[in-house]
Amino acid sequence: MLEPELHVPDTFLWGVATASYQVEGAATEGGRGPSIWDTFSATPGNVIHGHTGEVACDQYHRYPEDVALMRDLGVGAYRFSIAWPRIQPDGSGKPNQAGIDHYRRLIEELRSNEIEPVVTLYHWDLPQALEDSGGWRERTTAERFADYAAICFEAYRDLVQTWITLNEPFCSSIVGHLEGRHAPGMQDRPAAYRAIHHLLLAHGLAVQRYRAGNHSGTIGITLNMGTPRPATRRAEDIAAADRAADLPTRMFLGPILGKGYPQRHLAAYPEVSMPLQSGDEAIIAEPIDFLGVNYYFEGVVRHDPQTAEQFSSVPQYEPRTARGWHISPNGLYRHLLWLQRYTNNMPLYITENGCAMDDVLNASGQRCHDPDRIAYLRGHLEACSAAIDAGVDLRGYFLWSFIDNFEWALGYTNRFGIVYCDYVNQRRVPKDSYYFYQSVIAGHEARSSGIEG
Repeated sequence: MLEPELHVPDTFLWGVATASYQVEGAATEGGRGPSIWDTFSATPGNVIHGHTGEVACDQYHRYPEDVALMRDLGVGAYRFSIAWPRIQPDGSGKPNQAGIDHYRRLIEELRSNEIEPVVTLYHWDLPQALEDSGGWRERTTAERFADYAAICFEAYRDLVQTWITLNEPFCSSIVGHLEGRHAPGMQDRPAAYRAIHHLLLAHGLAVQRYRAGNHSGTIGITLNMGTPRPATRRAEDIAAADRAADLPTRMFLGPILGKGYPQRHLAAYPEVSMPLQSGDEAIIAEPIDFLGVNYYFEGVVRHDPQTAEQFSSVPQYEPRTARGWHISPNGLYRHLLWLQRYTNNMPLYITENGCAMDDVLNASGQRCHDPDRIAYLRGHLEACSAAIDAGVDLRGYFLWSFIDNFEWALGYTNRFGIVYCDYVNQRRVPKDSYYFYQSVIAGHEARSSGIEG
């Protein structure tokens, strides 16, 4: 007889995830103000083919249809983000009631279908008015975020029990301010590191406001961390891999856990100065209830004395997704065990995991066969199961993404969804991976093999 379904506790939370700018559309409706992604997308050369999130998947209008698909899928939770410019069009001041009401309708629809709302307060769509005043490079943006968070906490006090402050502050700071591939499109290392600090300060201030409001639920943060593996067993490569975790992981998770910023990383960039003020470290380290983990791939590095941080990436053998990311489920297992040690076994949720594949509808337009995505998901779910077996306090898994959507600078050229979105007519077509995940949630998928660490 086959071994029972993946080793997860009965309380394990199965979910799907999206983000506001990627799926909502209705960019000028309901009093919504412009965000930095509206501006970035409208600037020629920033997004492939000039795509924008102006319409996206039109979930702003079509959320009842999407919630019905989630209910049929069998998920227990939907992780989505609130668009700050819908709540405060200019990033401060009196809330926009139309925006408050929209998310209340969405949340009530979820709850009426027995789906728990898991709400991210910030998934990159900063109000443009705040960017015009300096954005995340300025401390005042962190203070404005705390005000916005408090509005949301109170507005949905009776409906939302699980909050996430920020999604991937690494992308907001490093990808947006150093690499220039995301909004606001800067290439300035000192600015990027000021943004790191103010994003983390915003997180800590929001957690403080949540605690002060005597809310009954839980609050955490979602990070896209990296703990690359060494290319060889040589001591210098092992040390290089440890160094390679400093920027994507320790620069964010360290301060949150009260460990501070990794000084060896900062020492490699003398032009950088973190804008610490008295009391900031304690604010950032305000205790959280869980850590959200976004995982897509694992890097491989070797010692390289020619670089500022003494490491460089090496070629990998694993197959790639359509996004070009290597498929490395064993890396997820290693990553979860690393986090177990570093966080002293803090409760974890996989808040994003999935893959872009070159999905096409069949001749009838009624089905989408995506066996490579199913294989990807099976491998990573087995990694989660193995981590739980090893003692990791992993409490849930949110598949990225529920539906194909606006993939940032890649526009609509990458499909991550388990539901196909026809961007011409907004028709939704569940893919084979949708039915696979439905079977997993229902408990019918046997674990095919173990996984090595």
